[in-house]
Amino acid sequence: MTARLLRLWNRWALWIVLVSLVLSLLVTLVWLAGRYEASQVQDKLDRDNADAVGDIRSALTRNEQSLQALQAGNPTPAAWESAANALLRERREWVRLEWRDAALQTQAFVNSPFRPPAFDRLGRDTTQSDLALACAAARRQSGAYYTRSYFVPQNDGLGLEVMDMCLPLVTSNTLKGYFIASYSLQEVLTSLVGRQLTRSQEVSFTEVDGTRLAMNGLARRTTRVFTSQQLLDLPGFTVVLRMDSWRSAPDIFPNVLTALVTAMSIALVSVLALLGKDIRRRLKAERDLADALAFRKAMEDSLVTGLRARDLLGRITYVNPAFCDMVGFGPEELLGHSVPAPYWPPELADEYQKRQEVRLAGQHAPPREGYESVFMRKDGSRFPVLIIEAPLINAQGTQTGWMSAFLDVSEQRRIEEMSRASQERLQATARLATVGEMASLLSHELNQPLAAISSYATGSINMLRAQPQHPSTRHLGAETSDGLEMAMRRIAEQAERAGKVIKSVHDFVRRRDQAREPIAPQALLDAIMPLVSLQARKLRVEIQTRIEPRLPDVMCDRTMVEQVLLNLARNAMQAMASEEQPPSVERMVVLQARRSPTSERTAHSAGWVEFSVVDWGPGITDEVSRQLFTPFFTTKLEGMGLGLSLCRTVVEQHGGFLGFEPNAPRGTIFRFTLPVWQSPPRAPPNLSANSPANSPHSLSHHAANP
Repeated sequence: MTARLLRLWNRWALWIVLVSLVLSLLVTLVWLAGRYEASQVQDKLDRDNADAVGDIRSALTRNEQSLQALQAGNPTPAAWESAANALLRERREWVRLEWRDAALQTQAFVNSPFRPPAFDRLGRDTTQSDLALACAAARRQSGAYYTRSYFVPQNDGLGLEVMDMCLPLVTSNTLKGYFIASYSLQEVLTSLVGRQLTRSQEVSFTEVDGTRLAMNGLARRTTRVFTSQQLLDLPGFTVVLRMDSWRSAPDIFPNVLTALVTAMSIALVSVLALLGKDIRRRLKAERDLADALAFRKAMEDSLVTGLRARDLLGRITYVNPAFCDMVGFGPEELLGHSVPAPYWPPELADEYQKRQEVRLAGQHAPPREGYESVFMRKDGSRFPVLIIEAPLINAQGTQTGWMSAFLDVSEQRRIEEMSRASQERLQATARLATVGEMASLLSHELNQPLAAISSYATGSINMLRAQPQHPSTRHLGAETSDGLEMAMRRIAEQAERAGKVIKSVHDFVRRRDQAREPIAPQALLDAIMPLVSLQARKLRVEIQTRIEPRLPDVMCDRTMVEQVLLNLARNAMQAMASEEQPPSVERMVVLQARRSPTSERTAHSAGWVEFSVVDWGPGITDEVSRQLFTPFFTTKLEGMGLGLSLCRTVVEQHGGFLGFEPNAPRGTIFRFTLPVWQSPPRAPPNLSANSPANSPHSLSHHAANP
């Protein structure tokens, strides 16, 4: 079993490894293609973000240069405001431009013409401190410096996220003042980031902790959003430029190449599955063929019938072990041999050769029941065989030879001879056994009626002795005469019963059909009650009968069934008298008759009556119950052990069943069944007057046997 499992594992392990590799390759390829596509999308988004940061830096630097150009030629505040207004119309990201002196006092300012003034509601003083720090830093590094962004509420209930840039104005190393430019972060994203980016991405300024400051573009929420973050590091202010791509995660087949490879892999897996299915079918066919061959080989090896196959030229092509054992030659000595065969007797070789030529020519088919012949063993001994031949047909329906079966009938002949001799001895033994059985049966069954005759005779004598002797009266009284008459009648009945028993036993031993008649169950119980009551009074046992109303008649041999009931009742009384009964247990035997319920043992007949004998004795032990019905087994000192065995035989001859079971709380119940008598069908009313059924003799016969 272990070797077979190992072979199966070695065979399936290669398929498991191959399928696992193909599936792993397919999954890995699709996963890598998806990752590659996702990385391409992410790289493009990072490049776009870096480009946007560079664009913002370039625009802010250009704005610084434009502000410095406003100072060219020492303009007056009015001229500066005019030039600043023109510049604000070109730069939408500015919301306010201011010119302040070295003490940060405002010299001139202009607001963006594209929106209401940003600082009208709260004024400019709220950001003065941050602006002073930024200008101081710008003076120290001689360049533009930015403040942190801050929120400026508007009159319409909205607001702007604004950052200020301070640019020092230095001439001949002398600080002339500052230019203050206020940027709207929202407009920076709108004006300075390419429109082609905002069409497919959401661009926003966020702080380092993720707080969103300004946003441009509307993101489309999908299963996955690609995000890129770049720092916009300005002097004095650092902000994160974040881009969220509108494009979702790549599909499972991101490109044609991956889809093609996936399709090829699926096709390969399908081919492998079909190949595996075909191989499984082939392996199953091979296993079935191997099992069939092994079964045929085992069957042929176990046969005691010799098998031989010959081709159309008469050469032996197959022999089984039984044939080799039969003739004493090995397979190598027989295969390939033609005529004459080595197991043919030399004196019969010519006859066998002519018969084989006729058989191979196909002129006469061999008899289906076979024919007898004589073969010769290797040691020269002859033995008779029965040969049965049939054409050998191949799968294409063509005859390729003949198959012959051989039976060594020498043992059969010897057994037949022995059987004849044994049959004669068995017949003699059976006659002797029948005589012994008859003697045992008679001695057992005649004890009870003879004992009853003796009891009645003794009672008659006792009654005569009990009559008073009066000199004037020589005749017996009327009561005594009646008692004597009853006793003598009982004696006559029991003597007649003894004769019937002898006749029934004689018929039973000779295996004749007993005379069966329909009898009422009440009549069977009434017939044995005198004998049962007599013994019950002697043993101080109470007898009760319980008969179900309207019971049908039973079909039985009355004498034999009465003996069965009498024997069972007698055994029940003796069982209760064999020991001291407890005061709470009654010394009582119940004889019952009722309709029998249908069971496996009674299902073969339409109706049954069940008789039972119930006692409250000590019961039957397990050891005794196993051999209770065994002939000559008894627990009584004076018993012969034939009573229950004969009772079961009588009941089974009637088609019934005799058994026993424990009684609650103690004792035993013996039950047996008898078939219900079924009246013969009535004759049709239109019978002719000459019909035998309407003859006087027929009518009297039916009247006598209702």
